[in-house]
Amino acid sequence: MKTHGYGALNADSPLKPFSFERRSVGPHDVHIEILYCGICHSDIHTARNEWHDTIYPAVLGHEILGVVKQVGREVKRFHPGDHVMVGCLVDSCRTCPSCKQGLEQYCEGGFTLTYNSPDPHMKGKPTYGGYSKQIVVDEKFTFQVPKKFKKEQFASLAPLVCAGITTYSPLRHWKVGKGSRVGIVGLGGLGHMAIKLAHAMGAEVTLLTTSPGKMKDGKKLGADHAVLSTEQGAMEKLGGTFDFILNTVAASHNLEPFFQLLKRDGTMCLVGLPDVPHPPLPVWELTLKRRQLSGSFIGGIAETQEMLNFCAEHNVTSDIELVSIDQINEAYERMLKNDVKYRFVIDMSSLN
Repeated sequence: MKTHGYGALNADSPLKPFSFERRSVGPHDVHIEILYCGICHSDIHTARNEWHDTIYPAVLGHEILGVVKQVGREVKRFHPGDHVMVGCLVDSCRTCPSCKQGLEQYCEGGFTLTYNSPDPHMKGKPTYGGYSKQIVVDEKFTFQVPKKFKKEQFASLAPLVCAGITTYSPLRHWKVGKGSRVGIVGLGGLGHMAIKLAHAMGAEVTLLTTSPGKMKDGKKLGADHAVLSTEQGAMEKLGGTFDFILNTVAASHNLEPFFQLLKRDGTMCLVGLPDVPHPPLPVWELTLKRRQLSGSFIGGIAETQEMLNFCAEHNVTSDIELVSIDQINEAYERMLKNDVKYRFVIDMSSLN
């Protein structure tokens, strides 16, 4: 079926209107009219080929909320009129050990990303994402918007299926909860969700930031403490006090000062994806206190629905700025200057 959206035609030019074909609705598919789509930093990396793997033309966007227009004949979970979401994945091999354990994001057979993956349904073409009017997705990779959320909150839900699950999954995996002392490095799209979620889980939360202007914001979002990591002596006072640190920064930086804040057996988990590697971490920072350096990548399908339900229960949404599709290139430039609090979301009705 013919649809339209905005796409990157090459690495150097602005995103432009772009028409393309979606697949027909198969027996297990859900046809979704897209209402809102968040803008992720990964969209910019891909649009500008900063990871050197972009398939052009590229239609970005993997933080999708919309309404079901049609379902395939075998679909049981969704019906026309349902409000649903689509995140970073639209398929996986479904048979490997990771998929069988509900960890599709670590699929050994190869997952299919919402955009910029070879599309198994449209031979020779890549998958196209949410900067568009509609999308067709397998029901297994489609999420139900919890009924507790009100329609006026829908735009602020879109980033949950990327920024939300990217931070929820490691917090859950490392059993963050009451009694946990947690540090959040960075206050952007990921960091602001990490603070909200860790707070909702009952942890004592500390924001670690290089921006004096974000200290007050961190506390408003739910941090118990906010520390300026560049202030002389501030980090030393926190040495050996954290059980878990979630590092959300997507730029290359020195990890060692943050690692020194961990207790024995503490873990620092990286979720930001820099285009240039971080400087090496001295081995003794790991060995002397049996600390761990780890990473985490989005979340599985069941876990993402669990996260949405958790957010509904605790009334956790993303702080957003709503923009029209013709503001997309300006939004990209503002994101690169950290000029957004804390996530842009596109009102897809502006495509009309």
